Amino acid sequence: MPEKKINKPEEEALGKALDSRIMKRLLSYFRPYSGYIVTATVLTVTISALAALRPRLTPIAVDDKIMNRDLPGLQTIVLIMLGTLVLQGILQYGMTYLTSWIGQKIIYDLRKKIFSHLLSLDLKFFDRNPIGRIVTRVTGDVEVLFEVFSSGLVTAFGDIFLIIWVLYFMFALDYQLALVTLSVLPVLIYATSVFRKKVRDSYRRIRILVAKLNSFIQEHITGITIVQYFGKEKRTIEEFELINRDHTNQNIKSVFYYAVFYPVVELIGAISAGLIIWYGGGQVIQNAVSVGVLISFIQFTEMFFRPIRDLSEKYNILQTAMASSERIFALLDEKPEITDPENPVVPGELKGNIEFRNVNFSYSRENYVLKNVSFKIREGEKVAFVGATGAGKTTIISLLTRFYDVKSGEILIDGVNIKDISQSELRKNIAVVLQDVFLFSGNIRSNIDLGNENITVEAVNKAVDNTGLRDFINSTEKKLDHPVNERGSTLSVGQKQLISFARALAYDPKILILDEATSSVDTNTEILIQNAIRKLIEGRTSIIIAHRLSTIQTCDKIIVMHKGEIKEMGTHQELLENNGLYYKLYQLQYKEENYIP
Repeated sequence: MPEKKINKPEEEALGKALDSRIMKRLLSYFRPYSGYIVTATVLTVTISALAALRPRLTPIAVDDKIMNRDLPGLQTIVLIMLGTLVLQGILQYGMTYLTSWIGQKIIYDLRKKIFSHLLSLDLKFFDRNPIGRIVTRVTGDVEVLFEVFSSGLVTAFGDIFLIIWVLYFMFALDYQLALVTLSVLPVLIYATSVFRKKVRDSYRRIRILVAKLNSFIQEHITGITIVQYFGKEKRTIEEFELINRDHTNQNIKSVFYYAVFYPVVELIGAISAGLIIWYGGGQVIQNAVSVGVLISFIQFTEMFFRPIRDLSEKYNILQTAMASSERIFALLDEKPEITDPENPVVPGELKGNIEFRNVNFSYSRENYVLKNVSFKIREGEKVAFVGATGAGKTTIISLLTRFYDVKSGEILIDGVNIKDISQSELRKNIAVVLQDVFLFSGNIRSNIDLGNENITVEAVNKAVDNTGLRDFINSTEKKLDHPVNERGSTLSVGQKQLISFARALAYDPKILILDEATSSVDTNTEILIQNAIRKLIEGRTSIIIAHRLSTIQTCDKIIVMHKGEIKEMGTHQELLENNGLYYKLYQLQYKEENYIP
């Protein structure tokens, strides 16, 4: 198998604070919901106007009504203020619900697109990237974008319009007091700039550490049996603790920035309010400004600094989204190396003739695992591949199913180069039974038909009967609906293997590949499996990879591989008479099987 090479995009230098290219791609996901977004924006602007209107009514209430002892007029102003509050609350509910709905719909679309794209990528991508990191892209990174899609951008407009409304009313009331209020703005801008930079870097590092956590947890939970078999729990906990501590410390650092920034904003707001009272109070004493205007400005000051603080928070949400978006779009930009031709050949009913012509292949540039491999398998033939581990047997399967492409040479099925056939058309005619059987969560039926609507219940039952799985199924309460846990953890190796045989038989392939299908089972189970194999290979072109030479003696042809090259080819008896590599393998295995300690 190829050596895994881990991409480390997290270790690259941090990108721009705001990447216009990424932002443009993010905004493209809004397009299907543009009508709803316009509605949400109108609601947001209206809510901002209603919020800024109340302080504007204060001078009227204080200077015109209270000072003139106009109780009916004061009651009217109070009712207007109450009405704006009620209306604002109703509109706020509608806006919040609408933006959350938009966010969920966009996240649904994006996650579906990412998952569909992942399924289209070839195995080389998964060789290079840990599963935990990929899971982080589909779950954590996408979830980060929810706040941007649901409320971040739309409510940011609300904050901006609230600031505009506040500034408008402040300058309309008294431009001198407005300038006094804004005199602290340079300090606020500087503090906000420092805060944004610190939190942006912190958030990006947090996302890096989240991906590392997910990768570590996924890998060690998947390999929990090895961890426990070899007593690796303590060492694993120590390694996890290091990553977890880094993640915690980085979060604490971001909390520290917030803990400093918010009081600074409050302090600047308090200084601004103090300046208004000092300057405005003097103006009131000199009768240059009314008491109502002074009270209104104090209200406006509090209202002015709150959206600035909120905008800083939304900016940081946007920064987090930028970091997640970089990784998501990097994933979406991954192009599969194995692609279908523009005009694929649509073969008729496949017969199953296979030919390898001078095939060379390497997982890396230097080390070739197949060297000038050529052979033919005729329709209905049963051919076995033998050889030591690393000889290239499994690679032949990967090339035949086109999980990888040859470096040079050709692979033909019924005389057609497999590169000229679409991958789906090719693979629907090939079934592979692996040594390490993978079962999905669900039940036995769903693991046999894999949700394929073309496979009938009758076909499933026939496959069950022909593979010797019926006795086990009848012993369960729910029969074919017997539950299967993740990876078939509650089933024995033999039961899982028989289910995989039934799966292959239900799909009725023209070409069958058995990769070490009996190497991990006991003798009794092997007898069941051998009977199932006889049913499977009947009338099909079959390729069998096995370490136990006793299981392949009846094959039409045996191909012996050594270090990526074909060394011998012939029937069992012919190869024994040649007294070559196969003979040595057979003698060695024969002695091992008959050795009594």
